[in-house]
Amino acid sequence: MELNKHSKRLTQDESQPASQAMLYAVGLTDEDMSRAQVGIASTGYDGNPCNMHLNNLAAEVKVESKIAGLVGLGFNTIGVSDGISMGTSGMNYSLASRDIIADSIETVMNAQSYDALISVVGCDKNMPGAVIAMLRLNRPSIMMYGGTIASGNYKGKKLNIVSAFEALGQKMAGEIEEDEYREIIKRAIPGAGACGGMYTANTMASAIEALGMSLPNSSAQEAISDVKLNDCNRAGAAVVELVKNDIKPSDIMTKKAFENAIKIVITLGGSTNAVLHLLAMAHTIGVDLQLEDFTRIGSETPMLADLKPSGRFLMSELIAIGGLQPLMKMLLDACHLHG
Repeated sequence: MELNKHSKRLTQDESQPASQAMLYAVGLTDEDMSRAQVGIASTGYDGNPCNMHLNNLAAEVKVESKIAGLVGLGFNTIGVSDGISMGTSGMNYSLASRDIIADSIETVMNAQSYDALISVVGCDKNMPGAVIAMLRLNRPSIMMYGGTIASGNYKGKKLNIVSAFEALGQKMAGEIEEDEYREIIKRAIPGAGACGGMYTANTMASAIEALGMSLPNSSAQEAISDVKLNDCNRAGAAVVELVKNDIKPSDIMTKKAFENAIKIVITLGGSTNAVLHLLAMAHTIGVDLQLEDFTRIGSETPMLADLKPSGRFLMSELIAIGGLQPLMKMLLDACHLHG
């Protein structure tokens, strides 16, 4: 089958000389003009640790896409950091950003006639926004999660974003002094990556992996790691197979797939924001998912993980014992996860 069934409208049609001239101008060769084009949508921006490294990952995906025989063309969309805007009027823009992300990815993909999509995302609303765009487009697509943050450390104690809130409470209670409080704030988040517990980012990354829209175990990788860089390689190779076989999101995101995602969220003790996002994603593709499905599945699904904020451990510690795949196998045995 033709791999460039969308982009050929611009690259192969003699009535589009200006389109072709502009594509030569951005560096495409004669050989590139017959190749499938993959849009690489990054939500990278400097002002949030969850997103600060994503443009670098997107650049790696572009290289790997070329190696795989595609033309990778990068573009950006927005993001909102809940961790930074929480407690301020900035949170008025958080949920709205999900739909802006979906709209902007859909806009570029359709306007530029790209054949496939790889989204490189890293924060709460980035992931459902990107998947909603994939569902609207219904072209071969992969979501690549930017990965979780490593734990912070202060005096031998592991820290994460919630440690900052806890430190404020300790200071107000007179349990620690200002200097110690400041040291905890500075050390709570050591660098790039999404918040380290089973907050919305790690929850949605895990749910979307269970849905089948990201690669196996990509939700359980640290942001700054060789494993995450290898994910860029895997994404480039995998999207070629999706294009060759014309596998679209509508082929993957079935009712059973959504049920898998709900089971994973419950098993991990994930964020209740997953309810909001999974319902929106299901509505986009026309899957009949209701609140009652969460109640039904919750009554028969065990919670196996002891992850923050309700538990003791961080995502990095789940990664250290094998990531999400062993849990999915346990869940498959325990409550009939659909293969």
